Amino acid sequence: MAMSVNSAYLGIILIWSTTPLAIKWSGEDVDFLFGLTARMVIGTIIALIILLFMGVRLQWHKQALLTYLSASLAIYGSMMCVYWGAQFITSGMVSVLFGLTPMLTSLLAALILKENSLSAPKIMGIGLAVTGLVVIFYADISTTELAYSGIIAVVISSAIHSLSTVLVKKVNASMPGIVITAGSLMLSSFLFVLTWFLSDSEWPEVIPAKAGASILYLGVFGSVIGFTLYYYALKHLTADRIGLIPLLTPVIALILGHFANGEPLGIKLLIGAGLIMAGLVLHNLKFGRYVFVNHV
Repeated sequence: MAMSVNSAYLGIILIWSTTPLAIKWSGEDVDFLFGLTARMVIGTIIALIILLFMGVRLQWHKQALLTYLSASLAIYGSMMCVYWGAQFITSGMVSVLFGLTPMLTSLLAALILKENSLSAPKIMGIGLAVTGLVVIFYADISTTELAYSGIIAVVISSAIHSLSTVLVKKVNASMPGIVITAGSLMLSSFLFVLTWFLSDSEWPEVIPAKAGASILYLGVFGSVIGFTLYYYALKHLTADRIGLIPLLTPVIALILGHFANGEPLGIKLLIGAGLIMAGLVLHNLKFGRYVFVNHV
């Protein structure tokens, strides 16, 4: 039975909502680069095993290679920035800053894909949602240099992720999501391992249980399942609609960060969350009504 686009969409939201907290935990008492590299290697092994059991082969034609390369921007480039930045800011802030991707994705989709992704309601909705993000964190941003460096790193990560989304959509290779995931993870894992060796990072003497479990979770769900669902949905939805996912995940991530990691939570969350959801509805208005994710 074919997976419904809505089910994949929901799965992506749930996984991406829990990923920022798992990233924070995966770097506790171990080097962030070790946690990131281990996650991607685990994900690559699992993806290849899945391909083997499914009897599906990696593809090596020109479109496939371009897709792997484009997808690797989000895996290697974007993840490198977000893991580094997550050392200095809360998991909730990481997720909220990723909420900038709809705006960036829509802009890039209009420029590169020539999609009609910048209509007045969409621009207004994005503006309203971004206002909500600002309201949530305006008074909570630390004034330390490292915190601002972390914020800049995650914003750059968001921009790279948006570009990757649009480029994968532009190539538009007709391949299963698991093939795209496995191919891009193989390329990214090679780059991560190379980076880890060149950085002179050392293997940790002890891997704490929480960090180990987080790395495993990220390797299985954050990498293989999450990216597979993501590229499956990307095949059936416009790039700017995929970019809406980070408008939903910050609210869930903030709540998880508060209850599971003791991160600050206040009235600004309620106001900001309301603005974000209002922006999401406005962004999806079409001919006076709300347009839900379509089945294809």
